[in-house]
Amino acid sequence: MTVTLTVHRGTQSIGGSCIEIGSHDGERLILDAGRPLDAPREATGLLPSTLDLARPATVLFSHSHMDHWGLINELPADWPIWTGEKAAELMRLSAELFGGSIARPMHSWNSRSKPFAIGGFTITPYLTDHSAPDAYMLLIGGAGGRILYSGDFRVHGRKARLVETMIASPPKDIDVLIMEGTNLGTDKPVISEAELEDAFVELANRTPRHVFVQWSAQNIDRTVTLFRAARRTGRKLVVDLYGADVLRRIANGTRLPVPGPDFPELKVVITPGGKRLYARQGREAFVTEMATSPFATSRARLVKDRAIIMLRDSMVRDFDRAGLGFTSKDAYASSNWSGYLDPDDANSG
Repeated sequence: MTVTLTVHRGTQSIGGSCIEIGSHDGERLILDAGRPLDAPREATGLLPSTLDLARPATVLFSHSHMDHWGLINELPADWPIWTGEKAAELMRLSAELFGGSIARPMHSWNSRSKPFAIGGFTITPYLTDHSAPDAYMLLIGGAGGRILYSGDFRVHGRKARLVETMIASPPKDIDVLIMEGTNLGTDKPVISEAELEDAFVELANRTPRHVFVQWSAQNIDRTVTLFRAARRTGRKLVVDLYGADVLRRIANGTRLPVPGPDFPELKVVITPGGKRLYARQGREAFVTEMATSPFATSRARLVKDRAIIMLRDSMVRDFDRAGLGFTSKDAYASSNWSGYLDPDDANSG
């Protein structure tokens, strides 16, 4: 018995991943269906032309970065979709922020899931370290072979031990390894989240007023790093509506900081741009809930405070109008690699 392996997109580009595993009897698994990084936001018809849409298939999404799942709505409606349960929440949230939705059902696994069957294949998800939370490596067994798909991973985040353990003791009898290799052969400098936390503590201690930081709200490790740095320096961490929305969607069952009484150092600022963003989604009730909560803050209150504050380009004008103007000494860029197509600046306008 044999399997066929087809890389429809990903060997000559970063992002836009799409890989197919097929068995001798016609069963098919599609690993990721990502949006190419260079595609205009309005562009459609972006699935690889080599992907046969006429035959049944099941799709597994490794994580919630759009260059791995962004073409979900171009896939046939009758193809089952699987991904991590918290990744599914973030995918739906990202789609909503871009003015769309994911109407189709999504099956999910979690970090405690045991191997499960899809047709003649057996899928084993392995939680891994990545800037996207709930990211997985996938072991696919069946049709006489075992394939390990790494998805995207790193070894400098707060879950680095998961990758180190995988490297030290990988699953046995792997026939094929499909591995992400964005930084293979490069000398790109790397700093761990623990080292970055110390750097932010040092920066906060020598900065008399606010520290404004640009980072992706879906980079939960970075949010934790900044929360810990704020707590260590007697400051608050201030996120916007979207940052609060991300935390609320995935924090259940975890020890993540989430706006509420258990984390008094975490505050939510409601800006005019953020309110317009959520109004366009018909989610004014969420804005009201955040604005009337004890963990809400305002731009006016922040003028007299000392905090680490989430910043994006679309928020600068709102902050300036409230007297929260800042200089280069106050700002620190800590954004993700731009290729992840995160919608974090969607609250402009």
